[in-house]
Amino acid sequence: MGDRANFVLLDGNRAVHGPYVDKYGAVGLDLALLAGPARTVERIRALGPGGYWLDDVFCQGAVLVDLPRRVLLFFAWEGPSTDPRLRAAVFALLREAWPGWEVRWCLDGNADLLRYLGRDPETVRDRDVRPVVAPPLSAEWEVAAEESALVVVTVGPSRSRSRSSSRCHLLADIGDHPATEGPALLQRLDGATDFSHREVAADAGLHLDPERRTLGWWTLTNLPDPDAVPARWPGWTVHRWDDDPARHLAAVPGLFALPEVDPGAARAAVLRAAENDNARRAGRS
Repeated sequence: MGDRANFVLLDGNRAVHGPYVDKYGAVGLDLALLAGPARTVERIRALGPGGYWLDDVFCQGAVLVDLPRRVLLFFAWEGPSTDPRLRAAVFALLREAWPGWEVRWCLDGNADLLRYLGRDPETVRDRDVRPVVAPPLSAEWEVAAEESALVVVTVGPSRSRSRSSSRCHLLADIGDHPATEGPALLQRLDGATDFSHREVAADAGLHLDPERRTLGWWTLTNLPDPDAVPARWPGWTVHRWDDDPARHLAAVPGLFALPEVDPGAARAAVLRAAENDNARRAGRS
């Protein structure tokens, strides 16, 4: 299957070059962008012809560089940009590497690139694929603070200091975001292990308030067609928290925690990862 990514370049005349496909381009995609505009453009120009738009199922990352407008769009399924402990450091380093540029995260994946180009997002939709539900973790799982490929799902009254009727579940982030599942998710979580009052480095989350029939969701990766989520929850009010887990934490004070971030240590960790990624790429060339 590879780790496919799309790349698009708008040159000085705003002529569109691409989409190009790099079969392994999603690996270290965010780290490679730390090399700055010139190196990124060089990498895009080196990709061969015959590209096409990857759909929501197969596109694991994408980059669009608009040279005249100085805009960078990107997203990735994995990497430090999807880790709550490192994401802020990645974006701080990107602002340094791309001075004067607007850097945007594509929450809707490749569809956001198509919108930017004035094209139809349906080009990358695969409406025939059935959602893959993310399995809940069991009580035997003991490394919550060490793993980031997790979804934290909380159930209970919003903004209540009384947590007696609230619970916190952890799902492996190997399926679709649980926000796409609809009310059947509540039944599926009945009897699932309660991980309340744990620290967890989740890369996505969802809060459900069954009494008020409201929910809020967020993700540090992407959620294809986010505007379709409300239709999955008829009679519910859906709040988009995009890539802001702080709003989830505020909705359930004390029910779970994300790891505290040491900005200096996070920056150093990202720079080390970028150095290792550069060495990996040099070994491939």
